[in-house]
Amino acid sequence: MYKYTIKRILLMVPTLFGAAVLVFFLLRLIPGDICELRLAGTGGYVDDEAVKICQQENNLDKPQYVQFFDWIAGFARGDLGTSMWTGQPITHEIALRFELSLQVAIMATVISILLAIPLGTISAIKQDTWIDYVVRGFSIAGIAMPSFWLGILIILGLLITTQAWFGGAWMPPIHYTPIWEDPVANLSQLIWPALATGYRYSAVATRMTRSAMLEVLREDYVRTARAKGLKEQVIVNRHALKNALLPVVTVIGIEFAFLMGGLVVTEQVFNLNGLGKLFVEAVTNHDYTLTQSLVMLVALIFVVTNFLVDLLYAWLDPRIRYS
Repeated sequence: MYKYTIKRILLMVPTLFGAAVLVFFLLRLIPGDICELRLAGTGGYVDDEAVKICQQENNLDKPQYVQFFDWIAGFARGDLGTSMWTGQPITHEIALRFELSLQVAIMATVISILLAIPLGTISAIKQDTWIDYVVRGFSIAGIAMPSFWLGILIILGLLITTQAWFGGAWMPPIHYTPIWEDPVANLSQLIWPALATGYRYSAVATRMTRSAMLEVLREDYVRTARAKGLKEQVIVNRHALKNALLPVVTVIGIEFAFLMGGLVVTEQVFNLNGLGKLFVEAVTNHDYTLTQSLVMLVALIFVVTNFLVDLLYAWLDPRIRYS
C-alpha cells in the first residue's frame, strides 16, 4: 500500500507537467496581446513604446520556452506570479475566491451524497414499484434541469414567498461573508446555490447507485447471505452497499473536482465571486498567467481527488489490494 501511494504521488508530477505544457502553449495561440488590450482600454490609442515596456514588465519579451520554465520554477516554489491584468499577486486573487468555491463544492457534495445514496438504494430494493418510479422521476428531472435554471427558480420562489409572507422581497447577499465571521449570513448566502448544484449532481449519483445496487443484489454472495437467514437490512448495509459504492464514489469525486471551477453560470445567478467567475474574467482579459494558474489549480484538484478515490476503494472493498 505504501509503495502504491508513493508511486501514485510521483506519477502526479508528469501528469501535472503535461497539463502545464498544454495550457501554457495553447493559450499563446489565442489571438490578442494582453498589453495592447490593457493600453487600448484607456483611450483606444496604443503606443508601441508603452507596449514594449508592458511586455518587459511581464516578461513577455522573452522566448516562450524561457517564460515556461520560469513559470514552472515559480509554481514549484508556490509563487504563481502576478496577474497581467490587475497587477496583484495571483495567490491573493485566488485566495479571495477559493474559500467560497470550496465551501459551495463541499456543501453541494454533501447534499448530493445525502440524497443519492439513500434514494438510489431504496429505488433498487423497491425495483418496479411506485417508490422506484418516484425516485427515477426525481433523478431524471435533476439530470434534465440545469443547476443555474433551478437556481433561478429558487430565487423567484424566495422572492414571491418573502414578499407574500413578510412584505419584503428576498435578494441574494451582495458581499460574501466567511463562515467564521457570521455562520448564519454565510449559510443564508451559500445554502441555495449548494442545494441547486447538489440536486443536479445527486441525480447522476442516484442513477449510478441504483444501477450498481441492482447488479450487486443479483450476485451469488447476496443470495448466499439470504439463504443463511440474514436480515435484509444487514445484507444491504454490510454486503451490498459497500460494493455498490465503488462506481458511485468515482462519480462523486469527479463532480467535486468539477465544482471547484465549473460553476460559472450558477455563480452569476447567485451573485457569487468564485473561481468560475475569475476563470471567465481571466480568459476574457487574455490574462495568461492567471488563466494558466487556474487551470493548473483545477488539474491539481482533479489529480488529488482521483488519488483519494483510489485509496477509498481499498476501504470500501477489502478485496482490493494495491502493491
